[in-house]
Parts: sequence; C-alpha cells; structure tokens
Amino acid sequence: MPKTPRASAAILNRSDMANTAVTLAEVVAALPLPSVAINAEERITVLNAPAEDLLGKGLLGRHFVTALRQPGLVEAVERCLSGAGPCQARFTSIGGEHGTTYDVSLRPLGDHGIVLLSFNDVTEMAQAGQMRRDFVANVSHELRTPLTALIGFIETLQGPARDDTAARERFLGIMAQEAERMNRLVGELLSLSRVEAEERVRPEVPIDLRDVLRGTLRNLAPLAVDSNVTLAPTLGEAPALVLGDADQLVQVFTNLIENAIKYGGRDNRVEISVKSTAHDPAMRGPAVYVSVRDHGPGIDAIHLPRLTERFYRVDSHRSRALGGTGLGLAIVKHIMNRHRGRLKVTSTPGQGAEFRVILPMKTESD
Repeated sequence: MPKTPRASAAILNRSDMANTAVTLAEVVAALPLPSVAINAEERITVLNAPAEDLLGKGLLGRHFVTALRQPGLVEAVERCLSGAGPCQARFTSIGGEHGTTYDVSLRPLGDHGIVLLSFNDVTEMAQAGQMRRDFVANVSHELRTPLTALIGFIETLQGPARDDTAARERFLGIMAQEAERMNRLVGELLSLSRVEAEERVRPEVPIDLRDVLRGTLRNLAPLAVDSNVTLAPTLGEAPALVLGDADQLVQVFTNLIENAIKYGGRDNRVEISVKSTAHDPAMRGPAVYVSVRDHGPGIDAIHLPRLTERFYRVDSHRSRALGGTGLGLAIVKHIMNRHRGRLKVTSTPGQGAEFRVILPMKTESD
C-alpha cells in the first residue's frame, strides 16, 4: 500500500507532462517566428510550420544535429541543455543569391529539460552592416592611393628633386591631378549622402525632361568636342512632364551621358532619345523613357546587375584613368528611387550599351 501514492504520483507526473507537451505544441505553433523545442534526450519534440519551412519536413523525434548542422548553433544547444542558461547563436540558411541569416535565441523552459529555439531573420541588418564595412574600406582605399602619391611627391620635392625644375613641374602636375581626384570623391560622397537623406521625400515640382536634357547637353558639349563624339538628341515635340527635382535629374543625365562619351570611345556617337507611353507595367501608368545609347565596346552581362553598387567598376584601371569615382551610378539609383523611377541597362559586348531611365509621367491627378 505505501507504494500506491508513489505510483499515483508517477502517473500524475506523466499526465502533467503530456498536458505540458500538448500546451507547448500549441504555444510553439502560434509563434510567428520559426521555433523548435528540443528535449533532454536532444531530440526535436515540437516545431512549428515556419520552422518546417526553414529546416525541412520529418524532423519530429529526430536528433537535433540532423537539422541544425552548424557548429556554433549545435554548441549553443548543448550548452543550454547542460544548464548554462539562455544562449544566442547565428544560423545561416543556404538558398537564394546570398542566403538568409538568423539570430537564434535559445531559452530553457523551466525545469522540464526542454530548450526552445526561436529564429529571427536578420539578413537585412547583416547585409547593411556588411555594406557599411565595405563602404568604409572602399572609401579608405580610394583616399589612401592619392594621399600616398601626394606624400611621396612632397617628400621627393623636399629632398632629391628640390632643385630639379623639370621634375618639380611634372610632379606638381601629378599632385594636382591626385588632389582633384580626392576632391571629386569627397564631392560625390557628399552628394550621395544628400540624395540618401532625401530619398523618401517625393518631388512635387512639374518638370519637362526635354529642358533638363537640353541644359545637360549644352554643359557636356565641350567634353564631346574634345573626344570627337557626336551627341545626337531626339527629344520629340510633346512635353515630357514628370514630378521631379531638376538639380537631381540634371545629375542623373549628366552622369549617364558623360559615361557614354567617355566609355563609348573617341570618334563615336551617343544617341539620346525621349519617348512616352500611355502605360508602363513597372510604373502602373503613363511613363516617360529617356534612353542614352553609345556604340562603344559594351558591357559583359556578368557586370550588369552590379553596376549601381558603390565603388563597383567594370574596369578599375580605365575608370580611374578617366576620372571615375565608382559612385556615379549609385547616386543615379538613389535619385531614381526618390522619383519612383527605374534604371534599366542593356548591353551586348562589342555593340555598345543603353541606359534607359523610366519615370512616371505627371498626370492631371498629380
């Protein structure tokens, strides 16, 4: 008879555990984040639908290592199961272009020997952090090169070339070029910062893109003459009205046409055209197309998706030689975002490149 209470208690504990398991399954199923419960035997006892989408089907009852194969997360689970308390770990799901990064929170559930894992998608945050690190590294590199050259020439002019008139003139010319390169870089960094700060503020001033293009073409005419490049505009007769920031749109078309002149090559032709359409699928309404096309060497398809990345260059040596900073198309992308527009690039090696700006046309309701 004395054993009966103990047996009853054991039965009661098993019943409580069953009820707890049911409750835990219901709670985990209701969680919006991918969540997994692992018991003291290191087996997956509960997982919700988002966790199945992330880790795969058929994992219930299996050892957790079969689903969570990454060493850092496996170690965190083992520490938490051994009584170390709450833990954090990082989990990367391979898939898509860059994969998905999760911060995993591991929490023991009371004294039940169960650990609950919640997966929080921090991909955008991780990518933003990486972009900031890459940006600082690129800026440092871009500034270090001309600074190193300037310091070297200054030391030379103060020492061995102190009395060498020819060397002094040559070195001063190179120093002026390097200083101008740094000035352009700083100017475009400031421009990029201003554009990003205004990116969520939609312009409200009606502008005829043909007027913007005429002014841009006048400004770039001397560069075209120096390169013996023919600028061939076809601007049309009808107004091409958009809601825009005139200064920023001048910046967009200056960048695109200047690039076409420089990278299209000497003794060539750059065609600029303006067209409108009553309905563009991307704009979901009427739109204006501005095309800038050169007939140069073109761009390999592998480079096209990355052209608007900061400091990305198809040919680094040629770009620097022509005065490029690697920021121009990044600025164009942000200006297009502000204007709710698109930039499309098409190119075939050996047949030139076309940069097409698509902007929503101003309507009577605007």
